[in-house]
Amino acid sequence: MINKKNLVSKKSNINFESFKEEFLSGIKAGKPLSGKDGLLTPLIKELLETALEGELESHLDNEPEEIANRRNGYTSKTMTTADGSFELATPRDRAGTFEPVIVKKRQTTLTEELDQKILSLYSLGNSYQDISKHITELYGIEVSSATISGITDKLIPVISEWRSRPLEKVYPIIFLDGMYCKARDNGKVVTKVLYNILGVNSEGVKEILGFYIADSEGANFWLGVLNDLKHRGIEDVLIACVDGLVGFADAITAVFPKTEVQMCVVHQIRNSLKYVVSKEQKEFMSDLKLVYKAATLDLAETNLLKLEEKWGKRYPAAIKSWHNNWSNLSTYFKYSEDIRRLIYTTNAIEGYHRQVRKYTKTKAAFSNENALFKLVYCACQQIHKKWTKPMANWALIASQLSISFEGRFNLI
Repeated sequence: MINKKNLVSKKSNINFESFKEEFLSGIKAGKPLSGKDGLLTPLIKELLETALEGELESHLDNEPEEIANRRNGYTSKTMTTADGSFELATPRDRAGTFEPVIVKKRQTTLTEELDQKILSLYSLGNSYQDISKHITELYGIEVSSATISGITDKLIPVISEWRSRPLEKVYPIIFLDGMYCKARDNGKVVTKVLYNILGVNSEGVKEILGFYIADSEGANFWLGVLNDLKHRGIEDVLIACVDGLVGFADAITAVFPKTEVQMCVVHQIRNSLKYVVSKEQKEFMSDLKLVYKAATLDLAETNLLKLEEKWGKRYPAAIKSWHNNWSNLSTYFKYSEDIRRLIYTTNAIEGYHRQVRKYTKTKAAFSNENALFKLVYCACQQIHKKWTKPMANWALIASQLSISFEGRFNLI
């Protein structure tokens, strides 16, 4: 606490000789320079308070005479730095117009090094409790959850800018899927859907184009997501890979009419097996594999008819689903084996989801949407560091795509 005797005025000159004597005595006594009770902490405190005094004097000197502003004592707050913690006396003015620059009103940490260390630990998926423990071990100081939250909040404008960044005009392949997260909303823990778009750019490198949040997954929300991608510069998508959400394909073609849609075959298989009793699933799968593993579209359609003849009466719902979705399930048959392996499932984006969950697993529920966005963004940036090289066989895939989509995709 600040001594009440100092609430009216405070000396603005530092007695460096006195500090020098105390500093040398401390060195001889073996006291540390930084950390808790470090010798540099008092000097930092004095320098800052002197600078704040100078700022207030300059502010009062430049105030219009009609305001008749003057000093109004001090406020105290705990400052945390890499060299220790201390109580900082910040001078106030009567009119409340003084806005300090060197240490802003709500600022409680001082060094950029400390902020960067906290952000680095946060981006690796550490909880606030773990971050506080690490900082204590590194610097010998305690950092509250509120302070850590305030530092990580600096990411919010960065995230907003990143989510609205311009995109390439053409993406050969994109994957669209949602993942479920728990977050608090009006005091209740609810399930939210995080919509993610993974794109493969013209150089064959994967990148997350954006993420969005909603209360549930639906084609109508995806329509808004796709329109946002278009507003950010995407003019054409060659192939879009999606799950079996009803109306998804229509939403895509409404925004990108020329895009070919490939529904995830694995999702379709899982959906089919729901209708098949467990003791017959192995035999059913053996016959079904002849459909989706066929060498050509004609052979796949022939085998689908055989599947219907054998199982249609017993499991009509399972077979009907394949017929209803066939136009979007069979898109991959147009292409070579390399492209087929890449697009016939949504494994690429599901793999991304698994990596994100490694970072979010410490959170049973996020306190709000911003907390979710902050951690997902950090996870995304860490994952992007691994996505620096083109996908396997990209040169061959790109060459084949340029032929299949002549005039829409040109090799660089």
